[in-house]
Amino acid sequence: MSRLGFAGVSLVCGVLAAGPYLLVLTGSTGSMILVYLAQLPLFAAGLWLGTGASASAGFVAALILASAGSLPAVGLFAALNVVPVALLVRQSLLARTGPGNAVEWYPPGLMAAWLTGLGLVAAAVTLVFFDGPQGMQATLREALAPALDRHLGEITPELDESLSIIAFILPGIVATSWMVMTATNGSLAQGLLARFGASWRPSPDLAALGLPMWIPVLLAVAAGATLLGGTVRFIGVNVLIVLAVPFCLAGLAVLHTVARRFPRPAVTLVTFYLLAGLLGWPLLLIALLGLLDSPLGLRRRFA
Repeated sequence: MSRLGFAGVSLVCGVLAAGPYLLVLTGSTGSMILVYLAQLPLFAAGLWLGTGASASAGFVAALILASAGSLPAVGLFAALNVVPVALLVRQSLLARTGPGNAVEWYPPGLMAAWLTGLGLVAAAVTLVFFDGPQGMQATLREALAPALDRHLGEITPELDESLSIIAFILPGIVATSWMVMTATNGSLAQGLLARFGASWRPSPDLAALGLPMWIPVLLAVAAGATLLGGTVRFIGVNVLIVLAVPFCLAGLAVLHTVARRFPRPAVTLVTFYLLAGLLGWPLLLIALLGLLDSPLGLRRRFA
């Protein structure tokens, strides 16, 4: 593609990425759902034209938000979207020449590992930003105070205990939500580009996803930390929540392997994803499946 075309794609994708944030800044609460898709054009630019296009689109979006006079929004947008998307795009486009001059693309398991690492960073940043569970609980009380005063008049002991539980797992929940958002947008962008024959690389085979050893090791360490008290237990619980995402991806790899044994694999997978989207709890079973995959060799049994 020519430089003019590259610049045009970066401009359009940057505008599309900044749009949801601009709508939120104008007070449009209904546009919050669109913020979830802000990464999609950044992924699309990168997986189509390379890492430079993703970074350029992110730069355009940041300039648009800066021109709106919201520097905090620029920082938030860059931290949540531009930097991690550019990094993940760069890794996904890595390739090497294998035996027989075959091109070997960056494996999906290592992509999941990078996503997990970024999620752990997000959880750590949330922990530092809110100054631990006590600070998170105080922030939740302050944010909910107007509604509580209207309906309850005061914070009951039961409600205070609920806020304490939410604050205790908040870093993991925030990180997990971001990881799911990022994986969803990256998959959507790759799927759309592959559909039109415009993707830089072939779509990864999810059934071939294998997690690196450090993830189950970290899981064991985090599980052990939950048996202790204080800050160590707090960190262990939130690390376990973050690690649910890579093990869910490993479970989906098992599911994709099993689906290939059916006459119409696509129907089986679409049915599951619809049920998971509506109910949510099937993903917990899938995460358990991913946890058992490596020690029991589930994919080898179903292949």
